[in-house]
Amino acid sequence: MHPMLNIAVRAARAAGKILVKNFDQGSPVEAESKGLNDWVTDMDKAAEQAIINTIKKSYPNHGIIAEESGTQAGEENDFQWVIDPLDGTTNYMRGIPHFCISIALLHKGSVQQAVVYDPMREELFTASRGAGAQLNGRRLRISPKVELKGAILATGFPFKMKNRTPEYLEMFSKLFEHCADIRRAGAAALDLAYVAAARHDAFWEMGLKPWDMLAGELLVREAGGIVSDFQGGHNYIQSGNIAAGAPKALKQMLAQIR
Repeated sequence: MHPMLNIAVRAARAAGKILVKNFDQGSPVEAESKGLNDWVTDMDKAAEQAIINTIKKSYPNHGIIAEESGTQAGEENDFQWVIDPLDGTTNYMRGIPHFCISIALLHKGSVQQAVVYDPMREELFTASRGAGAQLNGRRLRISPKVELKGAILATGFPFKMKNRTPEYLEMFSKLFEHCADIRRAGAAALDLAYVAAARHDAFWEMGLKPWDMLAGELLVREAGGIVSDFQGGHNYIQSGNIAAGAPKALKQMLAQIR
């Protein structure tokens, strides 16, 4: 394992221990609103700090881009760690055991290392650029699906941008006509990891942030998949609109989205 990936794994596991220890303890999780239908809990903050502390012990001069605490410049700012300490906050708040930690390492803007960790199932998805993607040490390969017919898709609703509901529902309707079924589980990083693991054939969502998708992006690519925006280009980080999956199935999905 690459030394920097090893640190990312260590950081994710440290955060996972905090989240699992405090999950569904029979009392409400403290939460505050960050915006429309957008919440942060005390556990988001505690997990994020554990991740940052672990990274800084080994790489004190690297930059940090974290969902809750924002951007911290470093002396070696060519390296940036992009952190989502709790993807699936609403699930976590409601006692639904489907959430994860997502950590990506950028070097000069390119994702080099990625971890998506589901601490409830103890599933550790990892990837290093050029070295493949793995789940608990087992090599991942994208679904061999070549068409939408019979495909299982995953998505996320635009709950922070309800003004775009009609546009989204038109996409959903078109895709639902052509695929076998669609899943909506509430954690984008895990959706992307599941695409890499061939549990889903493809995934699309609008309005995501970099920390939602950068680790998952590398997982999908290293498993042999394609990641794009809704036009088939590379503007998904800027637009927040992402589609990912097996190459031929994704091409058909994009045709329906457009």
